[in-house]
Amino acid sequence: MKMLRRKKPCAAGKEGEGINDLASLPMYGVCRVTGVDECAVRPRLEGLGITEGAEIVALFSAPSGDPTAYSVRGAVVALRRSDAERIRVRGSAAWE
Repeated sequence: MKMLRRKKPCAAGKEGEGINDLASLPMYGVCRVTGVDECAVRPRLEGLGITEGAEIVALFSAPSGDPTAYSVRGAVVALRRSDAERIRVRGSAAWE
């Protein structure tokens, strides 16, 4: 079994600080997409509007913590943690 290394938790801070991937975004945090890793689900993610420059807000998660619902371009999208880890983001100062 492959062991996954947990990333350090981050806080939504100033633009460009602390957030590496969408899965590390805290609830109600705001970020901007900087890219999507090459993977089998990339076309699906792009079809949902998750493209470079898109603003994403973490809305809520299931009681088990997975999946998490995000607001993307006016739509609510639920993503598994494994898919959210493939989306590269940076913090956004939109709500400061």
